[in-house]
Formats: sequence, structure tokens, C-alpha cells
Amino acid sequence: GCTDDSSAQSYGRQITATLLLTLSNLFFLPAIVVAVRRSYITEASIYLFTMFFSTFYHACDQPGVAVLCIMDYDALQYCDFLGSICSIWVTILCMARVRDLVKYTLFMLGALLIAMSMQLDRKGLWNLLGPILCAILFMVITWVYRGARRRHCYPPSWQRWVFFLIPGLLCALVGVCLYIFAETEDNYYYTHSLWHILVASCVVFLLPPKEKNTEELGWSRGWSRGWSWRPRVCGYTLCQSNKEELYTVT
Repeated sequence: GCTDDSSAQSYGRQITATLLLTLSNLFFLPAIVVAVRRSYITEASIYLFTMFFSTFYHACDQPGVAVLCIMDYDALQYCDFLGSICSIWVTILCMARVRDLVKYTLFMLGALLIAMSMQLDRKGLWNLLGPILCAILFMVITWVYRGARRRHCYPPSWQRWVFFLIPGLLCALVGVCLYIFAETEDNYYYTHSLWHILVASCVVFLLPPKEKNTEELGWSRGWSRGWSWRPRVCGYTLCQSNKEELYTVT
């Protein structure tokens, strides 16, 4: 057996690394809440998937005794990488504010291509940058087109830029720079934890406001907020007046 423990991590360091890398994923909770409140249910489910598998992947990825694996290590790693890239992909496409048919088609197409690239080389740099750059290009094209049609900057509100978009972009930029340039084996547990925090925080800033024509929780679009059931009597429908609590036969 191994008798030289000079380079081994202490038990306290192992616990600290595990806690930082796992608990930092809880910063996705505000992003999930914001997405649900704005009726972005698909996006919220992807953030939840990412938070869950990133937490348990890092719990399983630690050396020494501070290890918890709920399933095969390779499966956890694959789901963590897939969820992370898909979260970035859907967030940027959501910012483009395109029609639902186009948006969800791109969601699915992107997820399939990302899944394929993760299987080929899940740690490749372009597997991270490729989807991000493609999504950003698509978003910029839609923003420029919309701004040209309306003849003013899009989004039009300066408050949206100052209090949401610029802080969100700064969080994303710092996070990507840390991930690509600053992360090493020695500082991994705190730089990667900071990456979790920054990426999750930028989602809160970058998710656009709720669509005006979207009902609560998305799936009730087009439904009335009130009680919409109308009884039928002898083949006739009873209609309710919006002004008076009376029913008349039509």
C-alpha cells in the first residue's frame, strides 16, 4: 500500500472542497424561482437538472473519504456537462425573444447536438464555446433586426441595460474567464465553485421579463384567469355576464 502521505489532502481540506463544490450549486435556486415566476418552465427544469447533477457529480468527484456517488461516475459527469451547456444555451436563446415554435425547436436541436458533442469530447473547449457563440450570434441578429425595425436600441429601456443586462454579462464574462484561464488543479475547488456561483447568478440578471401574453405557469396561455366552466342545460349553454353574477340562456 501507499505509505507516503506527504502530498495527500487533509480530511478538513477534503470536506471543505466537497462542501464548496456541492453547496455552490444552490445558487441555481434563485434562477429556478425567477424562471418559474416568469413562466419559463422549460428553462427552470433545465436549471434544476443542472443543479442536481452538478451537485452529485462533484460529491462523487472528490478524492479520499469525502465521496458520495448516487450512480455511475461517468453518467454523473456526462449529465453535469450536458446540463451546464444546455443551461447557457437556453438562457441566451430565451433572451432573443423569438416565437415559441422557433425557440423550442432550437432548444431541442441544440440539446441533441450538445449531447452528441459531449459524447465525442466532453472536456473540449469548443464544446463549451461553440454553443455559446452560436446562441450569442443568433441573439445579436434578432436584437439588431428588431432594433432596425423599431428604429431604436433593443432592449429599449436603459434600466434593463444598467440593472440587468450589464451586471449579468459581467458575471458571465468573469465566470468564463475563470473557467478557461484561471482554473488549475490546485485552486480547482474554489475557482470552480465561484464559476458555479457566477453562472447561476448571471441567469437571474439575464432572463428577460415575462411575456405579456403569457398566463401563469405558461401552460394556461389563452385561458381565462377566472372560473371558465359553463354548464349546459338541455343542449343550451349558460353564459355568464362579466358585469353581473347572473346567468342567461342563449
